[in-house]
Amino acid sequence: MIMEFKEKLEQLENKFNNIKEILDPESLRGELFKLDQEMGRPDFWNDTKKAQEISSKRNAIANKIQEIESVEKKINDIKEFIELLELEYDKETEDEIKREIEALDKEITKLETASLLSEEYDMKNAIVTLQAGSGGVEACDWTEMLLRMYLRWAEKNGFDVEMVDYQPDDVAGIKSATFIVKGPYAYGYLKGEQGVHRLVRISPFDANKRRHTSFSAVSVIPEIGDEVKVEIKEEDLRIDTFRASGAGGQHVNTTDSAVRIVHIPTGITVSCQSERSQIQNRAKALQMLKAKLYQYELEKQKEKQKELEGEKKDISWGSQIRSYVFQPYQMVKDLRTGYETGNIQAVMDGDIDPFIESYLKWRAAEKQQN
Repeated sequence: MIMEFKEKLEQLENKFNNIKEILDPESLRGELFKLDQEMGRPDFWNDTKKAQEISSKRNAIANKIQEIESVEKKINDIKEFIELLELEYDKETEDEIKREIEALDKEITKLETASLLSEEYDMKNAIVTLQAGSGGVEACDWTEMLLRMYLRWAEKNGFDVEMVDYQPDDVAGIKSATFIVKGPYAYGYLKGEQGVHRLVRISPFDANKRRHTSFSAVSVIPEIGDEVKVEIKEEDLRIDTFRASGAGGQHVNTTDSAVRIVHIPTGITVSCQSERSQIQNRAKALQMLKAKLYQYELEKQKEKQKELEGEKKDISWGSQIRSYVFQPYQMVKDLRTGYETGNIQAVMDGDIDPFIESYLKWRAAEKQQN
């Protein structure tokens, strides 16, 4: 048993050392020092929005350094436990080593995922939009189930969520919803959720208990700040106001304070009803439109590059990325990475970290090949 512990610990330590090379803790400490100096300036809080972004970045870096140091300490602690077990066998010590190795494995896996978040906007908040696809009321119900799944995931991982638009269906579920997941690396973790999610189940809305297939589209974009310049012409916008609506009396007003903005040249539409005043909702909607237009331009560039390289374009409103089968068997499978699980209930309760991890590893491998 001692030999097994040593071999497992050696594997984990080698894996951790590889991750440490990527994360470069010394470089992180240098960046933390610079941010602390910047935050110590007397005029730091003059620009509140910029100050909050810097503060958030500082906390994320500090947390990453703390996680690295925590793993280093745990490795040394386990080595000491193994030495004690070699001197004198003790069942409690053996059980403790098992628990510590399992916990260490999880911590290193979490760090490995963090090491894959290095793209430009990974650190940003994420603006997530869910849109019911074909399937009628069944699709609306499915979209509400996905909303619950993401809200549970955010809660479990310590992210704050702001619901900015919520459009319930007349019968059940929701036609669409937009929310902002706030916290370091929210976009980095959630970017792989973009695409079409397919559900296969026996519909509770079908009296004949037939199996139905329904779809919901998930859009994930980073919440960009003023560092990105996007020109929006007033004449290109159609702005409508309407009365806010929401589940359980939330986000409901008696005045037309909710705002919908359509960018006429692209057809991109955003809505916001989270604020009390029409002016505030308009400002937030314009900020979301700015992020969507920036993402739209990036996608156009990618498509142009694909055409030049002779690649096929993605079909319609997004490619199908994941299947959730409730009947006749139970399985959730990511169609890009091949990762799958039979524990549907855990996934619908927000346990999507394995899908996120497998996507980030798959994406990193794809980038290396290209």
